[in-house]
Amino acid sequence: MPHSSRSHPPRPGAIPSLSMLRRLCLLEASTLLALLLVAVPLKHLAGLPIAVSVMGPVHGMAFLVFCWQLAQARTERAVDGATTWRLLLAAFIPLGGFYSWFMLGREAAR
Repeated sequence: MPHSSRSHPPRPGAIPSLSMLRRLCLLEASTLLALLLVAVPLKHLAGLPIAVSVMGPVHGMAFLVFCWQLAQARTERAVDGATTWRLLLAAFIPLGGFYSWFMLGREAAR
């Protein structure tokens, strides 16, 4: 997943980028779950809209940082184009970031 035999080899320093990307997969997935499973129910069931007002921007920032790091990893050729799109798509699916973290770790071990 991180490197296709058809693409150019990764630039030096791409591995730290991939390691950071894995951590950001976890952060993005965790904040999405917190937003969906904690903040939204608190807003609608407990009448606490502040939960979404706080957690929404936290998740938004985590998502933007993840996207920035994904673009950096692609630029450094740490991930190929297909992997970039898969990781981006997974970020929109609850638990998708955890799957991305797992798959990036498995590929890095090869």
